[in-house]
Amino acid sequence: MHATPVQRTIETVWRMESARIIAGVARLVRDLGIAEELSHDALLAALEQWPVEGIPANPGAWLMTTARHRAIDWLRRRKLQQRKQQEIGQQWNEADVDPDIDAELDHDISDNLLRLIFTTCHPVLPTEARVALTLKLLGGLTTAEIARAFLTLETTIAQRIVRAKRTLSAKQVPFEVPRGNELAERLTSVLEVICLLFNEGYAATAGEDWMRPGLCDDAQRLGRILAELMPAEPEVHGLMALMELQASRLGARTGPQGEVILLLDQNRARWDHLLIHRGFNALARGKKLDQPPGFYLLQAEIAACHARATSADATNWKQIASYYGELQAIAPSPIIELNRAVAISMAEGPATALPLVDVLLDDPSLANYHLLHSVRGDLLFKLNRFDEARLEFERAATMTKNEKERQLLVQRVQECLG
Repeated sequence: MHATPVQRTIETVWRMESARIIAGVARLVRDLGIAEELSHDALLAALEQWPVEGIPANPGAWLMTTARHRAIDWLRRRKLQQRKQQEIGQQWNEADVDPDIDAELDHDISDNLLRLIFTTCHPVLPTEARVALTLKLLGGLTTAEIARAFLTLETTIAQRIVRAKRTLSAKQVPFEVPRGNELAERLTSVLEVICLLFNEGYAATAGEDWMRPGLCDDAQRLGRILAELMPAEPEVHGLMALMELQASRLGARTGPQGEVILLLDQNRARWDHLLIHRGFNALARGKKLDQPPGFYLLQAEIAACHARATSADATNWKQIASYYGELQAIAPSPIIELNRAVAISMAEGPATALPLVDVLLDDPSLANYHLLHSVRGDLLFKLNRFDEARLEFERAATMTKNEKERQLLVQRVQECLG
């Protein structure tokens, strides 16, 4: 059954306004699950009334007003049930719960959205639950859309979201922006969620598709919201710069038949120069705050090196290797060390980089990391050690869960065979 024009309009308005509405209601009821239910009541009211009465002049304000009325009714019922009229009457007086709607639309919208971001990304939740809840409440995606994006059963995603809301309620997680020392820790969790979303879109871990650009779009949108809400945080701008610069390559990462095209082989004329410009601007904003470069700013610097180069040969690989060295100093990781080895191989040759990669073979955290064997295979191939390279590419091909990447690795196996 096809949706009517009014239903499509409601869907579009909801996708645009839902985060703001849920955030506003959550500010009143102090419970994310209840806030989402009450906001969905407003959506159902729109689906019932707008086809009959017509689309209101300000659809977003209509939804906000209706959702807030639902919240006020819920609060009044709770007062009666708790039989604490005087105490709760002081906490939730009429001025608090029934302000002028125009004032509400202009007042504290940013503050409420920021509260919502920090709540959905709270570290009390498992990472996959944070991602699902953030996409649902801030990204406006349906459970089915999230499931399709991550090649997961819809019931699994629904369960994650339900459990996440229950956990937030059971742990009495406050609907607030953390302060002081807690802010840095919580902000790290928020940035991690947004970065995970982007990375899954940029290089899908499993399935038939090499990329899922829709997830990149969702991550960039969330990042832009966060950058507007927290302009004094350099790492927010660093992540935004990283995503814009990486996203600029999306159009060049596949060929006419959907085949994978790696960075060194890409046609840089196909890179999106508007996104590159935006990435440079975000990087400049982060650096202007004059703080020691953090995890995301350093990664953005690396992406900027690639964006500035007119060709792979013109890339400043020594600078990139240096940035990876700085990253390794502040956030030690075998994956960062692997990337540093790749940059060193480009700057000084594969013979210099191979011993660095060989050391990583003993790292248990990389036991099933296909890119370790892919990189080692590439270095061996460049050293004309084709039999060894073939074995590495074969190992990598059996480890990856992405079909496009597997096809690329099988192709590298064939190259080793001559």
